[in-house]
Amino acid sequence: MPDSMRSYLDFEKSVAELDSKVDELRALAATGSDIGEEVSRIEDKAKAALDELYANLTPWQKTQVARHPLRPHCVDYVKGLIAEFTPLAGDRKFGDDEALIGGFGRFRGESICVIGQEKGSTTETRLKHNFGMAKPEGYRKAVRLMEMADRFEIPVLSLVDTAGAYPGIGAEERGQAEAIARSTDACLNLTVPNVAVIIGEGGSGGAIAIATANRVLMLEHAVYSVISPEGAASILWRDAAKAQEAATNLKITAQDLHRFGVVDSILKEPAGGAHRDPDAMIASTGNAIAQALNDMRSLDPSAIRNQRRQKFLDIGRRLG
Repeated sequence: MPDSMRSYLDFEKSVAELDSKVDELRALAATGSDIGEEVSRIEDKAKAALDELYANLTPWQKTQVARHPLRPHCVDYVKGLIAEFTPLAGDRKFGDDEALIGGFGRFRGESICVIGQEKGSTTETRLKHNFGMAKPEGYRKAVRLMEMADRFEIPVLSLVDTAGAYPGIGAEERGQAEAIARSTDACLNLTVPNVAVIIGEGGSGGAIAIATANRVLMLEHAVYSVISPEGAASILWRDAAKAQEAATNLKITAQDLHRFGVVDSILKEPAGGAHRDPDAMIASTGNAIAQALNDMRSLDPSAIRNQRRQKFLDIGRRLG
């Protein structure tokens, strides 16, 4: 991973120290010192430490990885996977919400509708996209795009990455809960295939509003939950510092959710998380999306809708 892209989480201290040692040895090697063998040995040790660490992450550590600022975001997946992408703006009722990006393009030569939450990667873009927390107009834009895709028989791809829907007073005044419900209903009523990918955080109704899909894919170190660990800790124990305990009890990891049947498959991340090799992560995600769409190619519109509805009814019966 390039030095300019390194950003270590608190629990990665041991790996950071080894990487720092590698950098020092490389600097010495550049001066002519014959220490290539030592550099290779420390590099192998750093890789082994990283592999071991990420093979045993706790739910709270996975939450931190899912929130990593260098993790590839919605716009990165769109840029890497969607050709001729044309964004559409506005809900035709109030305004445009830049926390939720939507539009049409081509995925491997075929038309597709893309809806995704964008957190932003710099201070400027985070503010512009409201940290990925959509307001009612964002979900109404999603409904508009889904209805358009359905009308023209174009599959829908959702890229989910949000801490949750925006909880501000203005959003509540404009009908946040109703907008989320209508977006969820629009997902359920689609007669075209829809695939959702949890690429980072899948937070509460803000996520399910666009993730009620025929196939729900989830990255290995992403999280998907009815509430954030901090929010749950504040409600249950009136202490946000107990977020680590809440994360464990909420069962928010891809592995837990796959076991419960909430997500259909887990997409393996590069060693050390998606942020360490974004290109590889985006490419493998594209392959998984293509496979999911191909699996539904032979289904007629009625079968597609019924399969989706049955999927979520089964989850309710299984976990109820």
